[in-house]
Amino acid sequence: MYRALYRKWRPTSFDDVVSQPHITTTLKNQIKNGKTAHAYLFTGSRGTGKTTCARIFAKAINCLNSSDGSPCLDCEICDGIDREILSDIVEIDAASNTGVDDIRELKESTVYTPEKCRYKVYIIDEVHMLSASAFNALLKILEEPPDYVKFILATTEIHKVPVTIISRCQRFDFRRILPEDIKNRLLYIASQESFVLDDDAAALIGRLADGGMRDALSLLDQCIAYSENVTVDTVSAAAGIAGRDYLFKLLDCFVSKDAAGAVEIIAELYDMSKDMQRLLDELISQMRNVMLAKAVRKDDVFMCLPSEIEKIRQIAASLDLSEILRMLDVMQDCAERLPKVAAKRVELEMCAVKLCTAGESIAPSSRASSAEIESLEKRLMRLESGASLGAPNEKKGEKKYERLVPQSQSPLEEPKVDLSKLRPEDFKKLDCWNDIIDTLSQEDVSLAGFLDKSNAFIYENVILLIVDNDFFLKMFKETKCAEPLARILFERFGKSFAIRVRSAKNVSPADRENPVNKLLERAKSANIAVEIKDNK
Repeated sequence: MYRALYRKWRPTSFDDVVSQPHITTTLKNQIKNGKTAHAYLFTGSRGTGKTTCARIFAKAINCLNSSDGSPCLDCEICDGIDREILSDIVEIDAASNTGVDDIRELKESTVYTPEKCRYKVYIIDEVHMLSASAFNALLKILEEPPDYVKFILATTEIHKVPVTIISRCQRFDFRRILPEDIKNRLLYIASQESFVLDDDAAALIGRLADGGMRDALSLLDQCIAYSENVTVDTVSAAAGIAGRDYLFKLLDCFVSKDAAGAVEIIAELYDMSKDMQRLLDELISQMRNVMLAKAVRKDDVFMCLPSEIEKIRQIAASLDLSEILRMLDVMQDCAERLPKVAAKRVELEMCAVKLCTAGESIAPSSRASSAEIESLEKRLMRLESGASLGAPNEKKGEKKYERLVPQSQSPLEEPKVDLSKLRPEDFKKLDCWNDIIDTLSQEDVSLAGFLDKSNAFIYENVILLIVDNDFFLKMFKETKCAEPLARILFERFGKSFAIRVRSAKNVSPADRENPVNKLLERAKSANIAVEIKDNK
């Protein structure tokens, strides 16, 4: 029967364990000097060798011919442990044995001496999954077990383990396995098996494994099933990630502000069933490389193939560091939202459009001076002081309406609006709307394009937009795309606005010039007298 590579090539001695010399050396010295502890706690991310080292430790302390703290691998004890047939070595999965009764059963079994081994070894995997009562039941036996009992606890989430448990164990922290070490291990395994593995393919698997050898071997198994000649393209296809050319084409689109090209590439990858989450992770990883190329300039910090370093440096040279950081921020924001949405392709396309059209890097000469910043701060302080922006006191018997703008308000904090208190005759067409769109185009080209041919009307702290672009209407409802507009309105008028949007398709041609006309018609049909002061 075929055995998975991660099972077939699981290390059998401390010398085979990769990237954990600080742990294997300590354990070997303890065994060699006869100073082993009664309880150990192994912690670290998945696939770093915690359970493997626990098994090797169990072999080494029970081996009939142990040498220099390592098991001989030939005696009946070593063979029995490797074949998992010795009752003295007990492995417990805490994820499925979480209750206090399971731990009580374990405690009862410790009263019996070992059958064949020198020590009974209890390996409790994913120990953080135990219940609070189970941890309490474990405390006493963990602190003072019989001389012939050893405990090894393993966990990926050390913060969930009670400090009372941690204090009773010797703790060993397993590091993520270095990509270079994973690569070398994979190439060695390939040399012993009947398949061919390219250096670049091994390096790519090492990077995708995220520090876990088990994940690397599982991905290699998947690649072998795809093709026995494993190349970078094989890894990309088997793992469902974008090939390296696609990644750099996307980055080139971001740099050249080619939104259409970026969306076309994403569509092509989507049609090829590429995973959008994995694609975004790859883009973030490559943009990190670009950031480091700009800020650090050392090749050993890159997480990429050696052949890609020159291309990464070219991209870094064409961008300011502030722009690189902005692009990373946009990608990270998308990464937070992507797992929560159903339409992952749309979310990634929105991210690509933002990267291509918004946030042009600021030249040093155009940055705000300290005097400008101080002036802005004074304006904000005056606004926060609560100067009245409402209507004057009205005559007795007239319907009153309250001040609509709060005393303290930020540019992006939409004021509360009581629409029942709005008076139609106060609406005006916003004459400076075209100037506002021109200012907006310098910050967000795509948003300004969406608002082309739109009309704006103002009353107090309410802005009503009539737009021809239904896509903008959808984006306005589902995202925060209007934030740049809100900031510009705040800077121009010194207060924030409640922005409302309607589609021109739902407004008659006459009303597109001024929606107040429709309100006046409704008032007339209801026999409500309205005095028109200014009907622009």
